[in-house]
Amino acid sequence: MSCCDLAAAGQLGKAGIMASDCEPALNQAEGRNPTLERYLGALREAKNDSEQFAALLLVTKAVKAGDIDAKTRRRIFDAVGFTFPNRLLTSKEAPDGCPDHVLRALGVALLACFCSDPELATHPQVLNKIPILSTFLTARGDPDDAARRSMIDDTYQCLTAVAGTPRGPRHLIAGGTVSALCQAYLGHGYGFDQALALLVGLLAAAETQCWKEAEPDLLAVLRGLSEDFQKAEDASKFELCQLLPLFLPPTTVPPECLRDLQAGLARILGSKLSSWQRNPALKLAARLAHACGSDWIPAGNSGSKFLALLVNLACVEVRLALEETGTEVKEDVVTACYALMELGIQECTRCEQSLLKEPQKVQLVSIMKEAIGAVIHYLLQVGPEKQKEPFVFASVRILGAWLAEETSSLRKEVCQLLPFLVRYAKTLYEEAEEANDLSQQVANLAISPTTPGPAWPGDALRLLLPGWCHLTVEDGPREILIKEGAPSLLCKYFLQQWELTSPGHDTSVLPDSVEIGLQTCCHIFLNLVVTAPGLIKRDACFTSLMNTLMTSLPALVQQQGRLLLAANVATLGLLMARLLSTSPALQGTPASRGFFAAAILFLSQSHVARATPGSEQAVLALSPDYEGIWADLQELWFLGMQAFTGCVPLLPWLAPAALRSRWPQELLQLLGSVSPNSVKPEMVAAYQGVLVELARANRLCREAMRLQAGEETASHYRMAALEQCLSEP
Repeated sequence: MSCCDLAAAGQLGKAGIMASDCEPALNQAEGRNPTLERYLGALREAKNDSEQFAALLLVTKAVKAGDIDAKTRRRIFDAVGFTFPNRLLTSKEAPDGCPDHVLRALGVALLACFCSDPELATHPQVLNKIPILSTFLTARGDPDDAARRSMIDDTYQCLTAVAGTPRGPRHLIAGGTVSALCQAYLGHGYGFDQALALLVGLLAAAETQCWKEAEPDLLAVLRGLSEDFQKAEDASKFELCQLLPLFLPPTTVPPECLRDLQAGLARILGSKLSSWQRNPALKLAARLAHACGSDWIPAGNSGSKFLALLVNLACVEVRLALEETGTEVKEDVVTACYALMELGIQECTRCEQSLLKEPQKVQLVSIMKEAIGAVIHYLLQVGPEKQKEPFVFASVRILGAWLAEETSSLRKEVCQLLPFLVRYAKTLYEEAEEANDLSQQVANLAISPTTPGPAWPGDALRLLLPGWCHLTVEDGPREILIKEGAPSLLCKYFLQQWELTSPGHDTSVLPDSVEIGLQTCCHIFLNLVVTAPGLIKRDACFTSLMNTLMTSLPALVQQQGRLLLAANVATLGLLMARLLSTSPALQGTPASRGFFAAAILFLSQSHVARATPGSEQAVLALSPDYEGIWADLQELWFLGMQAFTGCVPLLPWLAPAALRSRWPQELLQLLGSVSPNSVKPEMVAAYQGVLVELARANRLCREAMRLQAGEETASHYRMAALEQCLSEP
């Protein structure tokens, strides 16, 4: 066959097999075209390449361009099969006088036609061509060659068809398509816009896998897009706003990209814009805020003004969307604004190295207060039928972030909303799987779930814990929470979350938010112990909680890196033990003895004697494990000492148990080995409280303290109550 014949055969794509003309036509009459059927028969019976080419030409003449429907296309495939296109795609030699890509172009045209059938697009013979097709995207050649351009178009149609199948993106990623698309886009050759469109689709479908397979190439695309965004002066900058969020990596964003993105956003948001222009910019800013916090915003006057502008625009958008009844809420935009408001809350509450000046903070808090008022207004109108909608979850999240830092303002409105929040949290807690799915849907509204940054909690209750911790201190809100059943819900939640940290679970893979949530629950319970002791005594859920605390603390105090949680559990358990001292579970049972032994371990290991250069006497110093977290620990430690002191007269078996642990003897020994001047008055008071109660409760304790020079130590530290107690028989 001559090159002319071969070129004529290539016109097959132009007539009916070219990918661009392979879309199904309107159904024709049921009767088949006898001429076409005869030519298809010749195609099936072809014995060599020349006969196959000739038959393909005949088929082309019988079928007008755009006339091929799905059934006809399938019959052509049945006649041709994959063997012939496979040979064309792998052919390295073209007939004399023909371009070297002509055979491959015809093979790709056939393959593109077949890929128009979704069933054929997933055929193994198509999928194993992905690496070959990907190489065509970056092959060098004459950019003005029409045949080469047609081959590139057909290649994109093949890959796009595969990408549209359920498992297609995974096959494309494994076949190296992502890197090829990146290189094709960066080369800005023919079809580079198609490369970008397909990249966007693959990132939307399988972001994590794309970055895992082609991170360097995707970062190169991000650099190019960011630079284009920073320089753009026309409408393309708004289109880039929509594309760029998909190209932010799950790892660190390169600094040069952050600079370009911030500069581009500053120019856009600083201009007077319509909503369709502003909204994509707000969504891009929200992605950056979620991924990088405020690190992408430059320090100094320009950065503070930009941040204030961002938060201001977000608050205005929230108020416009939620205050006006009857208007359709653009949930993705408002969710993005919520993320920017969270950034504003974080910066307004940051004491050191904040981007904002104090006057700016005051102004933004006032603006955010109005926006939060709009959020509360919206949530008050949410009925049971909407409680499982992602946007409601997002609205509860931003309210939780606000309440974690500010509960004094909008108190009346917050109290009015509390019954809804308790019911909402209970509903999502009882349907935990749906809550996790809601969290994912919220993230997808405006923020990619694989972007680094704070995780979106999978339950509403964790979002509300910090705010409830503040509210349980106040009489009014606390009474509402108790009336609505929040304490019982919190106990159930705590016990469920505690199971995740119990033996048999890999705690190393747990997010930090689980442990933080447990600590916050402890703080809420501590507030209730102090402000509502009657509730602790009468509600059965607290008996279950006490049992869990007693059985869990012995193992917890032995675990490295969990001292702060152990402090919360020990202190809460000691305070509850005072209120539940008549419970059978606390009458010297193995669990109660194990708990108090662990509590003594926590309290006794906080301080050590430390030698100081140039001094004959050691000083009292924090233990290494306690030293780094003492700022967060000390209040719990002092409260725990006070609670233990209160338990001693209520539990007769406790003083002998403490004596067997040698805590009173070792405590007196520690005080005797250090300079009294190194022991702060509050430490002296805490130690004296424990020693006095132990001495009063048990004669053997008094004798052991005397043998440990207790009277002399008490005199040195001016512990009058202890000195008097030890002087008695």
